[in-house]
Amino acid sequence: MRILVTGATGKVGQALISAVFNDASHAATYIRALCHNRTMAETDRLTVVRGSIDDRHVCRAALDGVTHVVHLATCKEVPETVMDVTVKGLFWLLEEFRQSPTATRFVLIGGDAGIGHFFHKHPAPITEDAPHMAYPGCYALSKVLEEVMVQQFGIQYGIDWCCLRAPWIMEKDDFRHTLSFGSDLFGGPVWADMVTPEQAETCRADGTIPLLHDADGVPLKRNFVHVDDLVAAILLALEAPAARQRLYNIAMDQPVDYAEVARHLNKTRNLPSIHIKSEFFSNWLDNSRARYELGWRPRYDLEKLIEASWTYDRAADDPRRVWYPG
Repeated sequence: MRILVTGATGKVGQALISAVFNDASHAATYIRALCHNRTMAETDRLTVVRGSIDDRHVCRAALDGVTHVVHLATCKEVPETVMDVTVKGLFWLLEEFRQSPTATRFVLIGGDAGIGHFFHKHPAPITEDAPHMAYPGCYALSKVLEEVMVQQFGIQYGIDWCCLRAPWIMEKDDFRHTLSFGSDLFGGPVWADMVTPEQAETCRADGTIPLLHDADGVPLKRNFVHVDDLVAAILLALEAPAARQRLYNIAMDQPVDYAEVARHLNKTRNLPSIHIKSEFFSNWLDNSRARYELGWRPRYDLEKLIEASWTYDRAADDPRRVWYPG
């Protein structure tokens, strides 16, 4: 197997490459990393192609001899480049994939932004049959376009694709920083903007946990997945016969309940919490299809997600760097 990984230097890309190289069943698997702004060292099993996926010639060179593609490259809220990556770049990857004599399966990592995550209300658990519902901004629109493009190439040309729709992906101490009132906040909402300046300062000093409430006034439930669980799903999706032209929600078995987070951290670390009102909606990403068809099981539940983040010991040569805001 020869896998092309776009976005290889990101959180998921690095974890995937490490998992492949440490898996005895993938001893004969080679990886080609398509790198743009950052790069990585080549080895006897890892080669690097430099360039942007908005260049057809780069995509052609990257796909030469490849059997599988794992497409991770993305943009966040960057209107100047998001269409080059999402539309033009993905189009060239798919064009070269469908014409390749060696390519067999294209795995796209999608996102719950494409169905609105907590910006839109869903009356029931969100299955793969839920309609696309982008929220304001270019990133959510890009996730809709990605899924639609891959599905249409399957209809037009019969390509073997699989899409893994993931919510917010956590690793290391990420989850702890999603709850910070300080400048080390990872992602959103920006808690300090949702309270008074005096409250924000007190919360920073005390390590206070935001207990977010949804538009209905009850503790909000939001979907997450740990990077290790997503990588496990990718490895299954690469070869599972059932994954042909299938979309899967890849999320924790239950969404994160902010009230449960606050209770656990108060019990285990005596951290206080503060109630915060919002107009967001609680949602539940249903992972039943992946569990049934792929035999995939997430290892991280809420308690393990919290404990892994709070006990992570960051080494001196492992500085916290946030390449994208979420």
